[in-house]
Amino acid sequence: MSLFRDDGVVLRTQKLGEADRIITLLTRGHGRVRAVARGVRRTKSKFGARLEPFSHVDVQFFARGSELVGRSLPLCTQSETIAAYGGPIVADYARYTAGTAMLETAERFTDHEGEPAVQQYLLLVGGLRVLAAGEHAPGLVLDAFLLRSLAVNGYAPSFDACARCGMPGPNRFFSVAAGGVVCGECRVPGSVVPSSEAIGLLGALLTGDWATADACEARHVREGSGLVAAYLHWHLERGLRSLRYVEK
Repeated sequence: MSLFRDDGVVLRTQKLGEADRIITLLTRGHGRVRAVARGVRRTKSKFGARLEPFSHVDVQFFARGSELVGRSLPLCTQSETIAAYGGPIVADYARYTAGTAMLETAERFTDHEGEPAVQQYLLLVGGLRVLAAGEHAPGLVLDAFLLRSLAVNGYAPSFDACARCGMPGPNRFFSVAAGGVVCGECRVPGSVVPSSEAIGLLGALLTGDWATADACEARHVREGSGLVAAYLHWHLERGLRSLRYVEK
């Protein structure tokens, strides 16, 4: 028997029996972890409310053997709140749907339990913090999170130089299969010709240029979101269920 302690973000919960839950977290040191939280659905539970989606928590686990992730699920025996992002996110539909898509993305990119994914973890914590604060439009925060998640997992799209030959931009065509913008010589079937404003917006979101992103017109934001969704779908091989509910 071993005790483990880690910081994590609650990605989702599932009912188990009459009073328990299975909690899925993305942790700093152990990647994605599923654990059983006993009695958290009872009204007298001391820490059940802390283990809700969007919560950033410090958690203690009790596991059989010397590894946190093993043949059986560990027990979540203690939880302390680091940041309760759920309140302001759940209270607003646009923030809630964007946040749900962020949680699903983080889970999809950490499909092997027990493998550390520190960059994805830090990206999720930062994204939820910005989303809860309401500093930028929820759709922009989501697209920035999706693009950066793709980048930290090795699928960074190019929005300037040609993704195939490296020809300096700006380049007119965009291909999800090629990895971003491509020049006329490298254009492949299925390429689209987005507006320069939409491409500029996506480049700004990827690099953190919020002044440019916040000033972008709504029609270019919608166009950029469509490109991000298509690019994400290509690399995940199937789309996110939660994206269909995101306000455009």
